[in-house]
Amino acid sequence: MADAAEVETSGRVVLVTGGNRGIGLSIARAFAAMGDRVAVTHRKDPVEGFLSVRCDVTSIADVDAAFAEVEAVLGPVEVLVANAGITRDGLLMQMSEEAFASVIDTNLIGTYRVAKRAVPKMIRSRRGRIILISSVVGLSGSGGQTNYAASKAGLVGFARSLAREIGSRKVTVNVVAPGFVETDMTAVLPEARRKDIVAQIPLQRMADPDEVAGVVTWLASDAAAYVTGAVIPVDGGLGMGH
Repeated sequence: MADAAEVETSGRVVLVTGGNRGIGLSIARAFAAMGDRVAVTHRKDPVEGFLSVRCDVTSIADVDAAFAEVEAVLGPVEVLVANAGITRDGLLMQMSEEAFASVIDTNLIGTYRVAKRAVPKMIRSRRGRIILISSVVGLSGSGGQTNYAASKAGLVGFARSLAREIGSRKVTVNVVAPGFVETDMTAVLPEARRKDIVAQIPLQRMADPDEVAGVVTWLASDAAAYVTGAVIPVDGGLGMGH
């Protein structure tokens, strides 16, 4: 698999939801380094270096306005990376319905909203790449994360169904499932918890966000034109067999 610097690009319009930090920001930077025109969405904190548009993916109006702005400034979205997501962890017996529903609304239904907005123009142009950022948790499960795991597992069925719907129009739909990644979210974990996590990973370390970005840019490249409906783990072997 080629890394981001080796994959040829044609200056396409790329939209990364939740691209203002963490994995999303690394993905945005990887596409920009390849010469693509990149837009990122954010809810509160814009990021310099990209077209940065405010968007809460739980709002249909926000999604439509964000796409309209990207289309007006850069052109139709040719590569969509649905990365925006939240966690609201807790054991099921203590989890409120609102906590469960909010995670599903952002992570799963939010992906439906942005994909639905992107697909018509991709179909008309007979080209496009849609890449959904799931999680190893969606495949293997995790205690205290029934809402998050359900939302991330749902992305797999969504992607594979959509891949069947639009594959004849030369639009691919794939899923990347990261494991534990060195981001600001994992940086706050207690050291003992980090050691426990790493001990379960065959490669004995967390991923760098750029390693996730490299898989995403490959899926968006011509080299992956015959890959659709796939789920690619980037988890150091943590979810092996799932």
